[in-house]
Amino acid sequence: MTNDDLAHLLADQEQIIARRQLREHGIGWDHVRDQVRARRWVVRTPRVVSTVTGTLTTRQLEWVGVLHAGPRSMLGNLSAATRHGLEGWSRPHVCVVVDDELAFEPVPGIDFFRSRRPFEIMRSPKPGIATSRLEPAVLLWAGYEATNRAAHGIVAATLQQRLTTAERMVEWIDQLRPLRRARPFKRTISFAAGGAGSGAEIEIARMCHRAGLARPHRQRRREDRSGRVRWTDAEWDLPGGTTLVLEVEGPHHLEVLQAIDDARRSRRITAHHRTVVRCSTYEIAHEPEQIAVDLVALGVPVVAPPPGPRGARRPTTGSCA
Repeated sequence: MTNDDLAHLLADQEQIIARRQLREHGIGWDHVRDQVRARRWVVRTPRVVSTVTGTLTTRQLEWVGVLHAGPRSMLGNLSAATRHGLEGWSRPHVCVVVDDELAFEPVPGIDFFRSRRPFEIMRSPKPGIATSRLEPAVLLWAGYEATNRAAHGIVAATLQQRLTTAERMVEWIDQLRPLRRARPFKRTISFAAGGAGSGAEIEIARMCHRAGLARPHRQRRREDRSGRVRWTDAEWDLPGGTTLVLEVEGPHHLEVLQAIDDARRSRRITAHHRTVVRCSTYEIAHEPEQIAVDLVALGVPVVAPPPGPRGARRPTTGSCA
């Protein structure tokens, strides 16, 4: 290989290179030692050097991790998701997935994880640094590393940011079987794909049944103060002539313009006898008991005890921290 080949390789790899790659270009230990002594190169790990000095960028650190771990490694979890364009979920540490025993030295700033999943299937075909496909990267992090709230949040965000489709996410859930939280993920994907709509209505009805709450009116037609027709998600006519409205926000509500429209919608259908409160699809699917407690505190009647030993604890009135 020529010096031009080496220059192109270094440019492609953010000026990070493995010692094995240098040997393939005819560069031995003596040359590396001389460059390091001259402070032109830096030994980053026993297996990797950089031809630049100073603090490494995240992209450079990613190359250090993958080259240090060897050919059977790739960026995974949030590092891979960020590479695929996911916004708002980056982390300071780089994640590298390997399919072999962790028989190499640790590297500061890099987390190494072993996976027995088939690398050939998970690896993205995109050129450049070896990277997991978006869907398994998100689902494996959500299934095994994230808290429950963060897990469902990132699954919804991946769809909300239009980086993949609901169909592909469901296919990967089945392909990664067994996968922790697989069934709840499919429900979150259904909400994210279809908006709050029918999925949220089912969850509201289920919440009321489990908590013994009065059933609401659903999709009630309202005209706001500007004369525009609105359809509310759930309404309870309370004793005393007032009405409580529950609106369910889907993942699309995270977008700035949509959030502005939703806030305006809430203001314009609120009246002295009508109060509007909001919840997320995550809460209605995974934390319905907390919503039920809040609804009771706001005046929704409890009409029956929760059914069976597995039903939600009966809400009580009082402060809701």
